[in-house]
Amino acid sequence: MTAADAAPPFLSEDERVAAIAELLRRADALPGAPAPVTLGEHIVEAARVPKRHREALLRLTPTELTCVRFLGWGRSNGDIATLMLMSENTVRVHLSNVTKKLELDGMRELAALAGLLFYPAD
Repeated sequence: MTAADAAPPFLSEDERVAAIAELLRRADALPGAPAPVTLGEHIVEAARVPKRHREALLRLTPTELTCVRFLGWGRSNGDIATLMLMSENTVRVHLSNVTKKLELDGMRELAALAGLLFYPAD
């Protein structure tokens, strides 16, 4: 058996996202799975919410949560500003505040967390 035979097949980004979404759905369907988490007006499957960030996420303002949700959908700061009728600098301030509240290392970590929380599963 060669190394090429042992390598897993290449998955496209969409296939990887679909596989992760399926794993999250299975985790939520397990007996005794935690109830979904309500973040402001947003309901997120419990398997998507890291335990270390749960309490801090519950303390975010509605505007901060909305910015994070749009970020999780892959929107740029400019898009978020347009959608929320605010300046791009205000969006940056909100996202920076979220990064501090969640004790994240930076915007990349926030973007990854936002995608985990809010990227559509279907």
